[in-house]
Amino acid sequence: MYAIIETGGKQYRVEKGDVIDVELLETAEGEKKVEFKNVLFIHGGNDTKIGNPNIPHSAVQGELMQEVKGPKEIAFKYKRRKPFRRKVGHRQRYSRIKITEIIG
Repeated sequence: MYAIIETGGKQYRVEKGDVIDVELLETAEGEKKVEFKNVLFIHGGNDTKIGNPNIPHSAVQGELMQEVKGPKEIAFKYKRRKPFRRKVGHRQRYSRIKITEIIG
């Protein structure tokens, strides 16, 4: 059984036991349970449910494992024949989630 969920403006295909990195989630301090309500598609054996855009009364539950940082991205700007150079780095922060249950 797998589902397609939407979070942070992106879509993820998840199964029970998967570990995914999603955009940083605003969770309460010490809260480990996470629930995704925007379920777009569920497939389980012969049963398939397609949302319009979401499937009502369905959810994907997960457990917040930790917050991680992605790879460093470098943005380097310059103008030729001019003394202009800018180097800026950025590391995106992600929430690492383990999927525990698909309800639907």
